[in-house]
Amino acid sequence: MTIGGHLEELYGLPAFTFPGPGGAPRELPGPEAVAWRIAVDAYDAEERWTEAFARFRSAVDTTRVRALVVGAWEEAYERSSADVVEALVAARDRLPGLRALFLGDMHFEECEISWITQTDVTPLLTAFPDLEEFGVRGGQGLRLSVPRHDALRTLTVETGGLPADVVRGVGAGELPALEKLDLWLGSSWYGADSETADLEPVLSGARLPRLRHLALRNSEIQDEIAAAVASAPVVARLEVLDLSMGTLGDDGAAALLGGQPLTHLKKLDLHHNYLSEPLRQRIRETLEAAGVEVDLDPDDADWDEDDDGTVHRYVSVGE
Repeated sequence: MTIGGHLEELYGLPAFTFPGPGGAPRELPGPEAVAWRIAVDAYDAEERWTEAFARFRSAVDTTRVRALVVGAWEEAYERSSADVVEALVAARDRLPGLRALFLGDMHFEECEISWITQTDVTPLLTAFPDLEEFGVRGGQGLRLSVPRHDALRTLTVETGGLPADVVRGVGAGELPALEKLDLWLGSSWYGADSETADLEPVLSGARLPRLRHLALRNSEIQDEIAAAVASAPVVARLEVLDLSMGTLGDDGAAALLGGQPLTHLKKLDLHHNYLSEPLRQRIRETLEAAGVEVDLDPDDADWDEDDDGTVHRYVSVGE
């Protein structure tokens, strides 16, 4: 599966793309009414992203803007987001009401997720202490050492391969208000090198007292993650547990069922999986009877088998 479209909303606001330099004049929505998407063409761009952002600041009262979506910047497949991050940080005083920011909203025709070239995005969290939602797409060159942030409620990192340093950086953060954490861990083919031990600070929940929605998904070690989650202290306070989009098989599902009770959950998301029908039935009988919403859709799960019988499973979003 690839990412085929742009974000439709952020912070509960519909996404609106700021017109390009050659766009027909049009009436713009109120600054606080939409999530403003600022983007240029990834190939043969008429202007740089920083120039588009400057036009945006001139046309819109940015003191009233609540949400920003950063789309493609020029040549994102080889040019990092460093200039974008620098421009946003420099404009922090002109964005006092910013509460949500997503960096890298590109679909596959603009830039495949594992080709998006990121940078150290930590300065964005430092520059915007009132930010409540932050998301980033693309793991190549990504660095994130989460500082203490008292306002952040949602943190999303979407990759085809998440570096272990970023996983550890998230786990080391002090995020007392965080309610939702969504990590796409990805495949070693595209840079994923974390182990379940790197997730221990997250699974302990010690620095995440308000966490209610945990997604550790799109992983080629989904069975190992499921086994670790089975005894993780943080699970007892969760409402939603998401282990979808990865290579989850019977071993991981059996470990999950054999661990602590999950009947307190509102939802367990396991879509895109490699489960046998007997395991699917066990999950349904155990959880759906207790009122838990369970997503067991195999979705687009695919696998190859070598001549020697070795089976290869694939994450949902890789390249």
